[in-house]
Formats: sequence, structure tokens, C-alpha cells
Amino acid sequence: MKEYKMRRGETLDERVPDMESYIEDMFGPITETMDYKGSDLHVVGEPSNPVFEKIVAGAVKYSGKKDKLAVEFHERDPTELGPDELEAAGDAVDAKNTFLLEATGRDAKSRRDSLKRSVEDESPDY
Repeated sequence: MKEYKMRRGETLDERVPDMESYIEDMFGPITETMDYKGSDLHVVGEPSNPVFEKIVAGAVKYSGKKDKLAVEFHERDPTELGPDELEAAGDAVDAKNTFLLEATGRDAKSRRDSLKRSVEDESPDY
């Protein structure tokens, strides 16, 4: 599960007031919920894009801190996909990037940079 911060000065509730509807619009109907760090995340068991097996997404609440977006994309093995499903791979990448950009306000480059900084912060000094 990856967690994403919002852009400075913004909150997840401001960017995505109705997370459940947003997830359904982007990926398909929600089939269940799942507990993650005390927060209920939405599970799309049969996403509309055939490249995805399952998607888990939602807001993770932290006391005293801003909420973060938690997402886990389960993708099918590309060798198991047929020609039509392989064409959907580009749409799957676009859907993931659009979802994350609209929810966090951060593009792929700034998300990568933030992830690098958080890994560097967690690594021990030798």
C-alpha cells in the first residue's frame, strides 16, 4: 500500500469531497471496504479496466496530521492479457496518473521526488 501526501496547503477532503464516488467514477463499482491503519478503504473487486485485478483506495486519517491518500493497484500479469486487453494498458496508466493527480494535486514527478525524500528520511545514517 502506498500513501500519498497532498500538495502543501491542501487537504484530501478539499480535493476529493466524495472519495467513494470519485473511485467509482474512475475505476468501477466498489465491492467492499477494507481496514487499513484504522481507516476504511474502498475496494474495487472488478475494475472496469481489464488490466487491473483489484484496486484498494481511500483516505487514511492521522490524528494531528493531514489525511493521506492510500492506494494499492493490483494488476494482471501482462503475459495473461489478450490483444484487446493489452490495448487497455495505456488507459490503465492514464487512469492511475489522473486519479493520483486529481486527488493529491501532485504530478508523477513530484510524487516520485516526495517518495525519494521519505525513503531517504527513513534510512539510517551509517
